[in-house]
Amino acid sequence: MSDKQNRQFRPLPVPNVELAGLFGARQDAICNSTATTLLDRCVEAGMIKAIDVDQPSPGIVIPLQTWSGSTQMFWDSDLGKSIETIAYSLYRRPNAELEARADAIIDMYERMQEKDGYLNAWFQRVQPGRRWTNLRDHHELYCAGHLIEAAVAYYQATGKRKLLDIMSRFADYMITVFGHDEGQLRGYCGHEEVELALVKLARVTGEKKYLDLAKYFIDERGQEPHFFTDEALRDGRDPKNFVQKTYEYSQSHLPVRDQAKVVGHAVRAMYLYSGMADIATEYNDDTLTAALEALWDDLTTKQMYVTGGIGPAASNEGFTDYYDLPNESAYAETCASVGLVFWANRMLGRGPNRRYADIMEVALYNGAMAGLSQDGKTFFYENPLESAGKHHRWTWHHCPCCPPNIARLLASVGSYMYAAADNEIAVHLYGESKARVPLAGGLTVQLSQTTRYPWDGAIRFDVSPDRAAKFALSLRIPEWADGATLAINGAPVDLAPITVDGYARIEREWQAGDHVDLTLPLIPRTLFANPKVRQDAGRAALMRGPLVYCVETTDNGHDLNGISLSSNPASAKTTEIAALEGAVALDVAVTRETADWGSDLYRTTPPKGTPSTARFVPYHLWDNREPGEMLVWVRADQLRHGA
Repeated sequence: MSDKQNRQFRPLPVPNVELAGLFGARQDAICNSTATTLLDRCVEAGMIKAIDVDQPSPGIVIPLQTWSGSTQMFWDSDLGKSIETIAYSLYRRPNAELEARADAIIDMYERMQEKDGYLNAWFQRVQPGRRWTNLRDHHELYCAGHLIEAAVAYYQATGKRKLLDIMSRFADYMITVFGHDEGQLRGYCGHEEVELALVKLARVTGEKKYLDLAKYFIDERGQEPHFFTDEALRDGRDPKNFVQKTYEYSQSHLPVRDQAKVVGHAVRAMYLYSGMADIATEYNDDTLTAALEALWDDLTTKQMYVTGGIGPAASNEGFTDYYDLPNESAYAETCASVGLVFWANRMLGRGPNRRYADIMEVALYNGAMAGLSQDGKTFFYENPLESAGKHHRWTWHHCPCCPPNIARLLASVGSYMYAAADNEIAVHLYGESKARVPLAGGLTVQLSQTTRYPWDGAIRFDVSPDRAAKFALSLRIPEWADGATLAINGAPVDLAPITVDGYARIEREWQAGDHVDLTLPLIPRTLFANPKVRQDAGRAALMRGPLVYCVETTDNGHDLNGISLSSNPASAKTTEIAALEGAVALDVAVTRETADWGSDLYRTTPPKGTPSTARFVPYHLWDNREPGEMLVWVRADQLRHGA
């Protein structure tokens, strides 16, 4: 472990990576539409009035629910994520009008901030006497976390410190409120988020005190006597009388190092594990890493959809039983897959490892990216793997957490592609891009990727250090990439002896003009589910590279459950679809049941099947054309495992 303990990989700042290709197109849509759309809809919802101290308090706009709160309590987080998205979009494409609107909101927050540093629209303007009285339910620290993330992003993108200074003052105040000293609260937030945000704040300011506060929140969680029980009693509430009836909902049922099963609200879990992974990296904490590895295995081997979607149930927006993965009713919230990308990326902080990066890629391309339409104007909250034709993107939501979450992820995705340690560059994700990577000793490396990935598996890296220097370049070889090849300056390299934890680690003296060619064969493949996943029995899913594929009515007509795979899809014909920005579709040989059923509901003779072809398109692009049915898991009556 000693080598791993000293390897700390941190993601590149967003401004250090310039994207083209598929991710670049998504970022252009965010610049063209989403960033402004988010702000416009925040205004329409009344969020700006809520923070404008020059106007009367709007009061309770969204009524209180059974949990004694309102989604209006989260408005600061929606504005925070929207400002974060705007920040990333401004780096890619300056927009003076949008920047001025963001500056005006930041000015309002500055005017609203209390002298002691406290900042929260709800608890200053709607329920001013209720500050810090119900951390279990009321999202105070969660809102602070999203505003901190916005502050860091806005500072990095524009150089403007105002929001960063505002949130630093709030974080300084938190340090006085929370802790073990007399008069302090031994508390933490019911909805985790502030932990990972404080790590970002520490990294950008260089102030270790913010790391220490994040570590405190993580270490304190789930300890006995239980803070949420004591808090409820102090507030005159019955600690057993709350909506979810279990501390598993907020992952506070046990101290975090004792947790081995992923439970509760999916987004909260992902944010907690992300913060834990950051603290494990910053403090070289093997006890946190060990707990996270157990939780990772629990999630990815028993509770995750093939798309990287997580949390099958609407009732708790989260986890149920092992292998309970229904398709049509899947909740699989966009925010949860975004959170899985966050967690996976942070698990790479202690060194490149394919087991995390492969899942990060799947969750990003499928579970998360499906949440934003091609034009950047409409959104999915839930992401089912089957639809009878009634599930479509919407323009806004009473709890609009997903639109700015997927937008800020895609607008900052360059920082998830690359990470740097003192003398090593890790490439976790592939896509047309240029990265500026600082290494130890003042060395800067310009790294360019030329590729059409994920549509084509040929990837060229041009490596240009500002002086000749020895360092390592680690390139992920996905588990599915059978037959991958590597060449350095045109000379083939045997992957086997240099592959460590699924990454080809190339350590050498690099100089300007060096280039590496990596080829990842994108052969369509069939996936079968564990038989314990009863909803997928007798069915199969198709993948090509990191992409999950589905069938839609648009290409295949109705009655998609009448389609059955009849041969291995490895030889499927590929076609570029102009309406989907050149995405690669798969035309696959299938058997299709003929419409000879008549008016019978049941009968003794099986349906007849005829050979046919079905068109599969990337799942993240479904519902971007004509509305209709959709199906990921298609019947595989004629296929045996491994056929």
